[in-house]
Amino acid sequence: MHRRTFLTGALAAGSLAATTTAHRPRHREQLRTWAEQTWRCLDALTVPASGLAADDVGADLSAASRGHQTSPTNIACGLWSTVAARELGLLDRAEARRRLARTLATLGTLERHERSGQFYNWYDPADGRRLTEFPTSGEVVKPFLSSVDNGWLAAALIVVERAEPALARRARRLRRSMDFGFYWDAAENAPGGQLRGGFWDADPDEDAVVVGNHRGGDPVWYTGHHYGTFNTEPRIASYVGIAAGQIPAEHYWGTHRTFPDGTCDRDWTETRPRGSWRSYDGVRVFEGALPYRGRLVVPTWGGSMFEALMVPLLVPEDEWGRRSWARNHPLYVRCQIEHGMQEAGYGYWGFSPCDDPAGGYREYGVDQLGLDGPGYASDQERTSVQQPFAGCRPGAAAPRRYGDGVVTPHASFLALRYAPDAAVRNLRNLAADFDCTTDGGFLDAVAVRSGTVSQRFLALDQGMVMAALGNALGGDVLRRHVGAEFAPALEPLMRREVFATRW
Repeated sequence: MHRRTFLTGALAAGSLAATTTAHRPRHREQLRTWAEQTWRCLDALTVPASGLAADDVGADLSAASRGHQTSPTNIACGLWSTVAARELGLLDRAEARRRLARTLATLGTLERHERSGQFYNWYDPADGRRLTEFPTSGEVVKPFLSSVDNGWLAAALIVVERAEPALARRARRLRRSMDFGFYWDAAENAPGGQLRGGFWDADPDEDAVVVGNHRGGDPVWYTGHHYGTFNTEPRIASYVGIAAGQIPAEHYWGTHRTFPDGTCDRDWTETRPRGSWRSYDGVRVFEGALPYRGRLVVPTWGGSMFEALMVPLLVPEDEWGRRSWARNHPLYVRCQIEHGMQEAGYGYWGFSPCDDPAGGYREYGVDQLGLDGPGYASDQERTSVQQPFAGCRPGAAAPRRYGDGVVTPHASFLALRYAPDAAVRNLRNLAADFDCTTDGGFLDAVAVRSGTVSQRFLALDQGMVMAALGNALGGDVLRRHVGAEFAPALEPLMRREVFATRW
């Protein structure tokens, strides 16, 4: 529909420093306006009686359009957004404390898996009741406990514990009752081990489940898969477990930067990696990266922005890992920009799972930035790039044209630290060219060729936006709190690692 021109100065090639927009006063007024709008949306997402943030709300921000389900991640977004809003003066300290206390009180009443202290995946935001069926469809909800969702909630409890002394004891008690060792499989890719995606506490009648208990005791029904890719959002659960002493530090080395090179066994992945072996704490790690437009980048699983950059909203990876994360995070942003502006020619960029303007929820990303062969496409037509895997399988000609690209604003907010000028420019262009903003900020996604705009706000995505703005305008308020908790266990690990990235 509209086409913007790529500006080569959007992000200086080779820049490894994490730049915060707090040092760019010309952006502050704009960011402040967006923060005010985003907080208005998060307020509308929250059920006053319970303090729980619902999964989604309509464009009109009415209580009637609020979703009827919530998850540990949604609740976490509500908690850290309240702290960010307080830091920015969008609500006073007494009101923030009252809201946080109400949410913690409700959390204390939620049904949990008794032995692990983990929270279930879906609750009713109105009264905290664990859902046994989805309210709109009537579909049965099986009693699943997710490692990554609980990881976000534990991290949010750390924020509350350190940001609000009056509530510290209550938040700490909830967090310390959560045992992430339940997910850790020491035998998977040992030494180091990997986390399971989660478990059911009753037989789910699903394929590929593994019955057992990594902590011993009564069996649970684990997912057949592990989170084996390093640069994806489930690492938040790994960090929580390591920092709490529930998972050994060597687990940091147990997931794949890329799979090792050398055979055709994994030619189902995106393309042949480049890299070499290194040893850390007696664990051999293949420091691999994938080629993209003349660069080498440590990939995510699917190629989306939130896989790579949601975690550093809370954890200062780029400050601790100067030869790893500080190189890869800005590089990953650069690659997303180049895909949207040059390779696909959309005129806009920022690809991440979101509310699909065509309906439903869908993953979007840049195919070549994902370790998985199919990856996440950047358009609704699912245009993919079939790269060769040298010596194992041929590739195919690059796509001549991409379809209706789906850009989500939260991806630009995730990029604020690493490409502030480009991120603000992209957001302003979206706001100017599409009817994609309301009093609650940016709607969830835009299909930029058809001009179709999602008519929902998602708590997850608004929570990422508020976290980015809170950090940018509030002196890294969220990273300071979580970083202080994680630093003793995680900073020494990150300081030693050297990624195989290349600008």
